[in-house]
Amino acid sequence: MTSEDLGRPIEILLVEDNPGDVRLTIEALKEGKVRNNLSVARDGVEALAFLRREGIHEKASRPDLILLDLNLPRKDGREVLEEIKQDASLRRIPVVVLTTSKAEEDILRTYDLHANCYINKPVDLEQFILVVRSIDDFWLSVVRLPSKV
Repeated sequence: MTSEDLGRPIEILLVEDNPGDVRLTIEALKEGKVRNNLSVARDGVEALAFLRREGIHEKASRPDLILLDLNLPRKDGREVLEEIKQDASLRRIPVVVLTTSKAEEDILRTYDLHANCYINKPVDLEQFILVVRSIDDFWLSVVRLPSKV
């Protein structure tokens, strides 16, 4: 479902502890074609509280898409992914794993946990921006996302 279908911006939850990657993602999405609201969770515990609308996140918007780093403090991205996909109210939210890990074990495990996509974060600034724009183009312009129920 594109923002035109919804008549509102697409809601994105970025789960990322690296401030530089957060900044780059914000910049890359600003230049995208699709209107979006980006929320940021700095660790896995905060991400799950946001998704479950707990504590300070009680008024949080349900994301249409989650961009999830694997190597997070407090609760790692693999655990977050597993909890999302086991929760009937969250499992339909597409999760794009965006991580520096190139380990085959991580790729296999995240797909076993039902990640929708696995992308390696490039270390090069221009390539990183290109990857985020590609995510924007594909997931927010091409793919039909489920409606919020």
